[in-house]
Amino acid sequence: MPAEPVAPAEPAANEATAGPATGEPAAAGAAQASQAGSGANTGQAEASAPVQLSGPVQLAFAVTGQMGAAPMQGVFGKLLWQQDGHQYDAQLSLTFLFKTIRSQQSSGTIGPGGIEPARFSDKRRGEVASHFMREQGQVVFSNNAPTVPLMPGAQDRLSVMMQLGALLAGDPARYPPGAAFAIQTVGPRDADLWIFKVEEDEHLSLPAGEFEARKLTRNPRKPFDDKVELWIAPALGYLPVRIRQTQSNGDFADFQLREAQGARP
Repeated sequence: MPAEPVAPAEPAANEATAGPATGEPAAAGAAQASQAGSGANTGQAEASAPVQLSGPVQLAFAVTGQMGAAPMQGVFGKLLWQQDGHQYDAQLSLTFLFKTIRSQQSSGTIGPGGIEPARFSDKRRGEVASHFMREQGQVVFSNNAPTVPLMPGAQDRLSVMMQLGALLAGDPARYPPGAAFAIQTVGPRDADLWIFKVEEDEHLSLPAGEFEARKLTRNPRKPFDDKVELWIAPALGYLPVRIRQTQSNGDFADFQLREAQGARP
């Protein structure tokens, strides 16, 4: 299966910048996004941007894709989200023949602006992790990769999906098609600026049923970047119902919701 079925590995970027952004211009965010070569009209979100996080929920996905000449078959994904209004824990796992072949975990706190990760880990044969050292304003990596500055609104490659949904749920009209989110997104070995563009709603026929979903796309910005497409369903509390990642070599993984259990906002 693709090396990064949910979140691509990318070179660390010192220009990685601030939190969620709307389509409205704002000097700092727009300038940094332009310098990064994104071409997006982004700006740093106001601190008062409303967020509405989902209650505890478990999402099960059917996963299809391609790795070289071999299609992905018999793979299933599960996203477990837990939160009590103060702390949260998110886990995303992939299983094949009842064996976990990969897992990611994000944990931390919930603040006025939404999710504030403290630790993100990615486990396959071994585990690698990143630590959000907020007092020092740095991200520290377990593999001794160089530290990077921790920017306001930073997320990791798992929490970013829940944070995007929480922002859309908080004020859907604030993010119409054409708006964009610029978020420093931290992986287990590096961090970079991820820009998600809001696209038109789409009708999806998934194993779990029919959904109207708002699509967000992160297009490749540099060589070897992956394309990430995320579909968030208002009827499911703005939770992700489909996630598709395409690597620069054409390999891809496509997560499609097959079952949802638990509370909604």
